[in-house]
Amino acid sequence: MCQIFVRANPQSYEATTRSIRLHGVVTSVRLENLFWDTLEEIGTRDGMNVPQLLCKLYDELLEHRGDIPNFASFLRVSSLRYLALQVDQRIPSDVSIPISSLDAHAVLRGLRHSLVEVH
Repeated sequence: MCQIFVRANPQSYEATTRSIRLHGVVTSVRLENLFWDTLEEIGTRDGMNVPQLLCKLYDELLEHRGDIPNFASFLRVSSLRYLALQVDQRIPSDVSIPISSLDAHAVLRGLRHSLVEVH
């Protein structure tokens, strides 16, 4: 079993720090390369580069939560959610379909409570 995991390309779990500008403030985010690759795919689906996607996610999370205690962790979880929702066929694997065109309520309907915020 472990060979499936230990034979991963070491570059995929090397961490890379990227500088981004959020509302005029330069900050840095450190993530493993596999997460950066996933975020790039997510952004590309909606015609955004990674910095644009991060700004959009940051703004939406700030509006929703009012606080962002650990943005890097949020980005990791977002990447894993994206992949899990694809595996579950809730998000199409066809990357030409924008995420913004999907009905979020339909995508999230019926997910385990540990995966979705309950209002």
